[in-house]
Amino acid sequence: MKLTVVGCSGSFPSAESACSSYLVEADGFRLLLDMGNGALGELQRHCGLYDLDAIFLSHLHADHCIDMCAYFVARYYRHDGGRCDPLPVYGPEGTEQRLTTAYADTPTASSMSEVFDFHTVKPATFEIGPFTVHTERVRHPVEAYAIRIEHGGKSLTYSGDTGVTDALDELARDTDLFLCEAAFTHGKEKIPDLHLNGREAGESAGRAGARRLLLTHIPPWTDPAVNLADAREVFDGPVELAVPRVTYEI
Repeated sequence: MKLTVVGCSGSFPSAESACSSYLVEADGFRLLLDMGNGALGELQRHCGLYDLDAIFLSHLHADHCIDMCAYFVARYYRHDGGRCDPLPVYGPEGTEQRLTTAYADTPTASSMSEVFDFHTVKPATFEIGPFTVHTERVRHPVEAYAIRIEHGGKSLTYSGDTGVTDALDELARDTDLFLCEAAFTHGKEKIPDLHLNGREAGESAGRAGARRLLLTHIPPWTDPAVNLADAREVFDGPVELAVPRVTYEI
């Protein structure tokens, strides 16, 4: 199993990175986690436009899903080869309506579902291609989910966007790679149930017994070196910053 960081900027794209989007691959199957601002262009560096097998949307804030509108155009209006078959898309309640509203001018109210096969995410365990996935509700102003992906005895846990929560710690229990958001800076922002800071991400990884921590979703106005240092103070395992266009073996 391997993880490629398509984009890892929080809230809005930076000069170096698109917003949240992560490509997970195993056995020739490609699962994309989130498709935020700028992600569709970057994705084409790593796979063909029509080579995805499934998409998981952690929540419906624009920096995690808005490029689905552009991807709708690519799939719906494709002339060479004809209309794409519906692609499985796993997201919170109302995903289809949210994307249709964001696009604002689909040919019909059901056009999104002609190219995307929508599945509503709830806390559950299920299969996506060769992956066994576990989803848990996390703390964010909108309905949001973290996901654990298992394959071949290895595991990846992605936090999505969240404040501190036991649900995330349990989901990441003994995970091989913990891809965890760290949008806030310790001692600066103090808004509950919105985002983690670097220290909180490190503490969550420690409680979970994660083997490796990869910090992500750091906004352009935040100094990532501070968040990295804060996480390293409280987590004994390896800690890195997510880097766009880099692939991590799991």
